[in-house]
Amino acid sequence: MSNQKLLEKAHEIKHKAYVPYSKFPVGAALLTHSGKVYTGCNIENAAYPVSCCAERVAIFKAISEGHFDFAEMAVVADTKRPVPPCGSCRQVMSEFFNKDMRINLANGQSDTKTVTMEDLLPFSFQSDDMHERG
Repeated sequence: MSNQKLLEKAHEIKHKAYVPYSKFPVGAALLTHSGKVYTGCNIENAAYPVSCCAERVAIFKAISEGHFDFAEMAVVADTKRPVPPCGSCRQVMSEFFNKDMRINLANGQSDTKTVTMEDLLPFSFQSDDMHERG
């Protein structure tokens, strides 16, 4: 699947976001190596800390269905620059994405930027850090 098709899927799901407070819809599409696409949109709550971002919704949907073999992700929002994932999403992404996985970021004006997981969160905390104690 082309990164443009993946961005289109992220754009489509963005319209299903539940954002009554921020009015800031975000869509994400996650491609597995087997070709399956999982989409997610942000879902807010009046108690902000229990809200969930689009990227994590897509990842959690895939994980809950037994998929861990991710190839590429797209994230779209109506921003001036291609939308970067928040810190919480970056940490979750680093748990499940290899460091050279491509993440396509876009805004509402079709500006795009493609980065790797390592670009988004260099020197991230990893599960191995919990087992390799000094």
